[in-house]
Amino acid sequence: MADLEAPPRPAPRRTLRRRLSRVAAALAGLLALFCLFLVVDGWTAFGKRASGARRARMEASPEWDDGVFENPQPLWNDVWGSVSGAFQASAYGSPSETPPIVRPSPRLYETAPASGLRVTWLGHSTTLIEIEGTRVLTDPIFGERSSPFTWMGPRRFFPPPIALDALPPIDVVLISHDHYDHLDLPTIEAMRDWDVTFVAPLGVGAHLEYWGIDPARIVELDWWQTTHVGALEIVSTPARHASGRTLLDQNATLWSSYALLGADHRVYFSGDTGLFPALREIGERYGPFDLAMIEVGAYDRAWPDWHLGPEQAVRANGWVRGQLLLPIHWGLFDLAYHGWTEPIERTLAAADAADTPMVTPRAGQAFEPADPPARERWWPRVPWQTAQQHPVVARGFPIVE
Repeated sequence: MADLEAPPRPAPRRTLRRRLSRVAAALAGLLALFCLFLVVDGWTAFGKRASGARRARMEASPEWDDGVFENPQPLWNDVWGSVSGAFQASAYGSPSETPPIVRPSPRLYETAPASGLRVTWLGHSTTLIEIEGTRVLTDPIFGERSSPFTWMGPRRFFPPPIALDALPPIDVVLISHDHYDHLDLPTIEAMRDWDVTFVAPLGVGAHLEYWGIDPARIVELDWWQTTHVGALEIVSTPARHASGRTLLDQNATLWSSYALLGADHRVYFSGDTGLFPALREIGERYGPFDLAMIEVGAYDRAWPDWHLGPEQAVRANGWVRGQLLLPIHWGLFDLAYHGWTEPIERTLAAADAADTPMVTPRAGQAFEPADPPARERWWPRVPWQTAQQHPVVARGFPIVE
């Protein structure tokens, strides 16, 4: 009887390819499951796209073009610089200890400001403005993270100086745009039953309504449009920025800055913006402002048109005719590659060079622009890059005018 031959073994290379293929398939499956988990977990926070009459208003805007909102001056990005910059990020992006804050007594707000205008910076772009009897809360972020998730994303450096339920009665919640560090789901959900008017750019009302805000309390404005809350006039003024809460809704809603106009006082709130010519027009139409609250953080030379950065913030303050500068959009989240104290250090240097009056209050410290507090260096001294070491200059605007 003839001997039976054993079947040939698979070639080693073929076996290795099969194993790698199985590993790749398993990894792809895990990645797909993780992505599905992210979508489900963040679904509500992602918000809602506008439709119906709201969408029709958006499409009628001069800023609407081919299905999205557009800046008159496009935003330039250095993609490689944005990626490579992560490997050169400051080791001081977050504080080593909780920064000192002020916890104002709720009784403070029982008495109107003597001058008619008082402001409390609560961190990042959240401020409480008391202007001639009207209380305005800007871009309120009382949640733990700037993120659609409760377990992942930039975490705040310090707790809110005033608890959300300890705030005095608010008349207006002012929203500049729908990025997560300006429009916070947990905060908005906590405001569902507030007797307050929400003022927001075109399209943002769809998020608010989806999260339970009564549409009768939502006012959406295009650039240069105006609304009144009591005796206060609120003007939606242009900004140079972007919007979006997912990869699929980029620039689907508008972004704005605001001019708050009382009988005797005026406040400018920049929201997020890069440098652009309409800042001069804002100053010509509505300035001078008793206080200009202008963003100074989360900048990089790889995205110089998205945010002002310190030096251009001081420049913008001059363009809008701000009589006193309050730097905002810094000191609460790690959103860029620079050190956490660098925005305020560079803004101080630029303001001193330009002879620009500015204040440096701790979060929670209320002040009246008519009698501003002395500048206090309450943050630690840690290494930071100067304007010469890391210049941030918007495209089309020379450093020297």
